[in-house]
Amino acid sequence: MKFSNPTLLKAAVVALLPILINLSAFASTNSDSAFNETPVVLHTATGDLFGTLMLPANFSKGPVALIIGGSGPTDRNGNNPVMKNESLRMLAQGLATHAIASLRYDKRGIAESKAAMKGEANLRFEDYIKDAQDWIDLLKKDKRFTKVVVIGHSEGSLIGMVAARQGADGYVSIAGAGRSADVLLKEQLASQPQNIKDISFPIIDSLVQGKTVTNVDPMLYSLFRPDVQPYIISWFRYDPQAEIKKLAIPVLVVQGTNDIQVSTQDAQLLAKANPHAQLVLIDGMNHILKNVEGDRSANVATYSNPSLPISDKLLSAIVKFIEQAAR
Repeated sequence: MKFSNPTLLKAAVVALLPILINLSAFASTNSDSAFNETPVVLHTATGDLFGTLMLPANFSKGPVALIIGGSGPTDRNGNNPVMKNESLRMLAQGLATHAIASLRYDKRGIAESKAAMKGEANLRFEDYIKDAQDWIDLLKKDKRFTKVVVIGHSEGSLIGMVAARQGADGYVSIAGAGRSADVLLKEQLASQPQNIKDISFPIIDSLVQGKTVTNVDPMLYSLFRPDVQPYIISWFRYDPQAEIKKLAIPVLVVQGTNDIQVSTQDAQLLAKANPHAQLVLIDGMNHILKNVEGDRSANVATYSNPSLPISDKLLSAIVKFIEQAAR
């Protein structure tokens, strides 16, 4: 991900912050000629996680995709409190038109799942992975679903690729980083003034070693405050290239060429790490799955445009992959 200053980095890092499973079905909240939506609840020891199951019209049996959203306060639909683009809802709807069911959810601490957030000092990256694994288990227990394919977007790419080892039948990375978070943070901080690099790089190095830092410069306190350091340590442990290499299931890596947060190099690194992975680069697609032309301002404007559809090429690539994985 690309950030222009430590404040934006702080926002991103802060946002990246035994379970009993139960499926609660309610009356359909949305219906269309192509799909039906039903709320679902995953009960956990620290609170409930909320999601939406989207079924194609007249669905009886077939594959299902677990859609894992990106970093920050991004909800199950791809939106956050200040930007609405409906990207993940559109992805689910697109899959439904091709007879593929899906479940998307609010991660703990986000939107309807806000109350399930652990105290900041107790949260670990593994909590997000465990949640995804339990959603996979829930779907696999539902006899309507013949195959379960994990689709992870942005931060959800790393969460999904680790969780997918527990029973998933296929894995799709969309706009996923190909390098560990500490490497990315240093890369972005490299463009900052020398004094920022001088005080931040040693902190990152210490956290990579699993050692917390007591004295944090006030300038970086929001980013590296003591309570969030254990989470950062747990996040830094995961190298996306090492994790995707462990997958012995079909893998698809998708990346847009107009993504201003994740590069095509990241996608290439991921695909190279798993010799069986398929790589699809989509010309003109940006980070939120929309086609865009023009400068950075035009790109950013799409983040708040819910009327702009997602890329047809993206949907076609994922549908083809799931259909192959479901055979």
